[in-house]
Amino acid sequence: MAKYLKYTKNFYFVFTVLFIVWMVLIDSNDIISHFKLRSKLSDLKDQKAYYQERKEKIQAEREALLSNYELLEKFARERYLMKRKTEDLYVIVEE
Repeated sequence: MAKYLKYTKNFYFVFTVLFIVWMVLIDSNDIISHFKLRSKLSDLKDQKAYYQERKEKIQAEREALLSNYELLEKFARERYLMKRKTEDLYVIVEE
């Protein structure tokens, strides 16, 4: 036990231990923060992949709508409740 106690009297040993404890646990860039940031980065990468897939899907739908007039008319009627001048529009809302 005396062998280990002589190290506690050494200034450089004590300073090094305190420095390591400070950097690992107390500092703003500690290990816990790195793990949290790494998990957040992984979540953001997943979201990026999801939104890129969604963007490609929307672009494909847009191309289909712009190339087919009948599909565009169907989309406008269903989504925006548009109608022709000679038609009457009835909206039925189910409770």
